[in-house]
Amino acid sequence: MKQAKQTVNAAKRPLNQAIGNRLRAVRYAHGLSQMQLSRSTGGVLGKSRICWYENGSRRMSIETAEVLAATFGDVSPAYLLCLTDVKEPLSPDERQLLRLYRETDDPGRAAIMAAAEQQRGAC
Repeated sequence: MKQAKQTVNAAKRPLNQAIGNRLRAVRYAHGLSQMQLSRSTGGVLGKSRICWYENGSRRMSIETAEVLAATFGDVSPAYLLCLTDVKEPLSPDERQLLRLYRETDDPGRAAIMAAAEQQRGAC
């Protein structure tokens, strides 16, 4: 049983390290130390936890990624968890457009797409 657990843990390490590297890169881009980042989260995350994530010793949860994304303000939780390479979350206008698109019927969606295509061609 111990061997199986070690194999599972070994398989998790590359992703944990990728997530840790991404977190470190974003923290560096914001010019923050681990302690400063901890304080920026309002103490929700301690310096030790941030260190564990960056070293790949532990994998952050979705909830933790949400706290960090909100703290940084310019990355999404999915980006921090290496689920996407798109760094910035949708802007408020993009979210509103997506919501309106999803709420409308098929003819409305076709009109929205036609308007977007027309604007793209005008650029």
